[in-house]
Amino acid sequence: MCADCTNDPPEFGRARAAFLYDEHSRGLVLGLKHADRTDLARTLAPFMVRAGAELLADAAFLVPVPLHWGRLIGRRYNQAALLAYEVRRLSERPVLVDGLVRQRATRSLGHMGHQERALELEGAFGVKEGRAIEITGRRVLLIDDVMTTGATVRGCAKALLAVGAASVDVLAVARVGRQKRGDQLF
Repeated sequence: MCADCTNDPPEFGRARAAFLYDEHSRGLVLGLKHADRTDLARTLAPFMVRAGAELLADAAFLVPVPLHWGRLIGRRYNQAALLAYEVRRLSERPVLVDGLVRQRATRSLGHMGHQERALELEGAFGVKEGRAIEITGRRVLLIDDVMTTGATVRGCAKALLAVGAASVDVLAVARVGRQKRGDQLF
């Protein structure tokens, strides 16, 4: 567990990423996320399955981090959902693609630090109406593309736990390491 998580324990239990987000993985992640390279989900999934084998073994199902409908229309796909389906193909774990909803639009988080992100995402996620019964008492594996400060997955985990999920773990393509940007470490 990292020092930040020791000082401020996250809502989720365990988190794994296939890659460190760096100059080597950045092109793959950004290609999937912003350049319509949906084929990269199939390329990245085996690495995620390897990194998250322990989490997948315990998971009842996979839930992708949701996009707000307005962003989904603009992008035409949810990269986390594509990753979840590819991880499902390799792990045979079911996907609850609409388990979570983004209840309101949020600004782009790309240039925000940890506290700004947390404030921007406060109350942004909820469980889709009618899905709580499927989530209650079950172990959920949240799927995301990049875990930067953890604010997004914390918000998602909080929503899942609020309806009774037994636990929430996180599996991402990449994890941002501690980097200094201006006066902030994140």
